[in-house]
Amino acid sequence: MSKKVSIFGLHPVRAVLEQQPERLVEVFATRERQDKALQELVSSAQRLGIRVQFVPKATLDKKVEGGNHQGIVITATAIPPLNEHDLDRLCDEAGQQAFFLVLDGVTDPHNLGACLRTADASGVTAVIVPKDKSAAITPVVSKVACGAAETVPFVQVTNLARTLRQLQDKQVWVIGTAGEATQTLYQVDFRGPVALVMGAEGDGMRRLTRETCDELIQIPLLGTVSSLNVSVATGVCLYEVVRQRQSR
Repeated sequence: MSKKVSIFGLHPVRAVLEQQPERLVEVFATRERQDKALQELVSSAQRLGIRVQFVPKATLDKKVEGGNHQGIVITATAIPPLNEHDLDRLCDEAGQQAFFLVLDGVTDPHNLGACLRTADASGVTAVIVPKDKSAAITPVVSKVACGAAETVPFVQVTNLARTLRQLQDKQVWVIGTAGEATQTLYQVDFRGPVALVMGAEGDGMRRLTRETCDELIQIPLLGTVSSLNVSVATGVCLYEVVRQRQSR
């Protein structure tokens, strides 16, 4: 029996309706919100033959346990996470454009959601996380990701260092971010197959992860702060890759 998940918020629900309508099981909406954005989603679901159940706002509040549902919640079949056995296929499909984002121990769901959103926007092949001590896809992550949790391949692996070596065997250059690195983000060539490794909030990459990287870089900080939030740092790094690849 397929696992079911709740997805809420205008953007995540729209992503499922437009790209994966076969996943839809139930749709709940509130009559207490009558704006055009919500009505378009209700109409889309009805055109797909899904009966929309109109419920009080308090019922939706209870379903999302305090999340901002924006008047709509759906139940959908869960997307099975990918694992290390899928990486060779992803590398082969992407070829020289392979572009992986590796998150080493990012546990905050808001940060994971923000990273997924930027990963989608910047054309990342897949986001890779360890199974343990890492955030996974949840309704909160889906909401923050604004639909990207439904579109970006999400790979959960048992052993991150071993996975990085697997990528290296596929000719993917593994670049880690670390404050102690001697070269900056802007001194590295990202134009071939690459995996960008971002460390956990506060602690950075784990030792074995750092030792497995082919190269370490840092983001130059010119002010008084000593570090950036991981989702902000991820955005800075991903778009340097985009800049280099578009300037060929």
